[in-house]
Amino acid sequence: MKIKDYAVLVSVIMIVIMMVIPFPPLLLDFLIMMNISLALTIILVAMNTKEALQFSIFPSLLLLTTLFRLGLNVSTTRSILTNKTGGQVIETFGSFVVGGSVVIGLLVFLILVIIQFIVITKGSERVAEVAARFTLDAMPGKQMSIDADLNAGMISDLDAKERRQKIEREADFYGAMDGASKFVKGDAIAGIVITIINIIGGLIIGMVVHGMPVGDAATTFTLLSIGDGLVSQIPALLISTATGIVVTRAASDGNLGSDITAQIFAYPKLLYVVGAVIGLLGVATPINPLLTFPIAGLLVYAGWTMQKNLTQAEEAETAAGDEEVEEMKKPESVTTLLQVDPIEFEFGYGLIPLADQKQGGDLLDRVIMIRRQIALEFGIVVPVIRIRDNIQLEPNEYVIKIKGNRVAGGEVLLDQYLAMSSGLEDESVSGIETVEPAFGLPALWVTEEMKDRAELSGYTIVDPPSVVSTHLTEVIKRHAHELLSRQEVKHLLDNVRESSPAVLEELIPNILTIGDVQKVLMRLLKEKVSIRSLDMILESLADNGVRTKDTDVLAEYVRQSLSRQITSQVAVPGEPVKVLTAGARLEKRFAESVQQSDQGSYLALDPETSQTIYQEVLQQVSRLQQSGIQPILLTSPAIRMYLRQFLERYMPELMILSYSELEPEVEVQSVGVINLP
Repeated sequence: MKIKDYAVLVSVIMIVIMMVIPFPPLLLDFLIMMNISLALTIILVAMNTKEALQFSIFPSLLLLTTLFRLGLNVSTTRSILTNKTGGQVIETFGSFVVGGSVVIGLLVFLILVIIQFIVITKGSERVAEVAARFTLDAMPGKQMSIDADLNAGMISDLDAKERRQKIEREADFYGAMDGASKFVKGDAIAGIVITIINIIGGLIIGMVVHGMPVGDAATTFTLLSIGDGLVSQIPALLISTATGIVVTRAASDGNLGSDITAQIFAYPKLLYVVGAVIGLLGVATPINPLLTFPIAGLLVYAGWTMQKNLTQAEEAETAAGDEEVEEMKKPESVTTLLQVDPIEFEFGYGLIPLADQKQGGDLLDRVIMIRRQIALEFGIVVPVIRIRDNIQLEPNEYVIKIKGNRVAGGEVLLDQYLAMSSGLEDESVSGIETVEPAFGLPALWVTEEMKDRAELSGYTIVDPPSVVSTHLTEVIKRHAHELLSRQEVKHLLDNVRESSPAVLEELIPNILTIGDVQKVLMRLLKEKVSIRSLDMILESLADNGVRTKDTDVLAEYVRQSLSRQITSQVAVPGEPVKVLTAGARLEKRFAESVQQSDQGSYLALDPETSQTIYQEVLQQVSRLQQSGIQPILLTSPAIRMYLRQFLERYMPELMILSYSELEPEVEVQSVGVINLP
């Protein structure tokens, strides 16, 4: 613990000791002045904060200062009743400040108590209650606003985290202030009771213990009690005022003084009116003009000065605006428009309720879940998805763009449901024919009334938000490799460096560059192979990168090292993996057609053979799809890469595996052979 931590602990212990052990008058004088100094410091800090959270310790500080003040009251009461003195400060307040008059002292004390208890404390307590309730009520809306800004790309993940923490601190602060304001109210009541006890107790002790006449006892102990009450109530009044300032303070760019000056004197012409009214009071009433005219002149002069400064500021702002317009006309300014968003989701005005949380839309929440799902499934961080409406689209149309280019789109009817048939058509189910956008399946848009009948007929019913989010998810999966930039790869490698620094030090840059690693990862993602086990991928690259720099070949080695992961993607426990196998003649033709060049190896097939192979694959794949079997093509490791390159343009969704990518214990069942005549 640091010295300042010990100082706070010692202060709290001293407060407790002060209530038990008598202090000499000199030490009481010092503590009373410390109490006044602390109260002044607190109110000045409260006035100079820009928002309440900058003084977040105020509720706890309020409790400690109240405890300190009450402990001081106990010590001064003990000293007054025992020694007929409370120290020089109390005697000064009891004689000099109130002129030595008991009546004046009582009146001043009562006025201070009334101001504090009825005006300031009552108002602060009510404001604290309302602020606490409104802050808690506003929390869900603020949280949703942060999520919306995050999904729209207006803020980063770190900014969103800081804003959420700020909302939590605000709720805690105003909740604490709601309770802390009761300290101020109780302190005011305690001040009145303690003063009454001091007067009555002092009168009795003065006559009984000290043998003083009634008049002397009343004068002495009443003045001391009033002095004690004043030195206690003045700091209490300052802290009560600070409480009111803190709970009524709205967040702004300046402190209380600058805000008051800026807002009250924002209309300089009104000072002319006020000056004229004050001047008329000196003419139309018996008030001495020597008092009113200088004040009126000062107000008029202040209004004229502020008006001149305001005019100059407006002229400067206009000039700055003209300069900004000129700057916009310069050719260099268009460079800010060159930034392209990685992912964009645009929709027509009819689909605005999807993203409008006030209308029950949960698209923003779904986008958050999509990013989490992709991160868990593929091991990449999906960039921020820019969501916005586009008046150029049809009302019910939406478009998905990757790096500024449209890659997918669809149409959604918000007041209907998408019904997908299981294969058995029911003529009693009617609707608008359409195509499910994510997987291209035939479907119907059905009304709320037709929904139940469609479900009973075996149709799968999907609501519009789920249609959109599913389509967006599949598009991101399909184009995940395009979203993996070198910068994103560097971020992923930095995360690995924290847990496995050795493999990175060996691999980069001694064996491969970040660009080489990026190409390998892109090749894996293009075939929907997760890169979440990045440390295993990097170790495979480090082992095989010394033999070849061909990133396509390296990707094949990595796939073989991920055989357990790939097997889990296609195998169902207890069932064989049904595959199409490449025939011997097909594999031989592919192996003979591989050519080598300076850039690497490539496949050189004549057009007739290419067409024959494509038609054979298409026929076999269609047969499996009609039977409800996921088509998987199994081939030897030597030609898997080339067969994939040959088919990926026409059948990007076809999964092509090699024997080395399946675990030995997995049962494989061939349901067809693709071969050459």
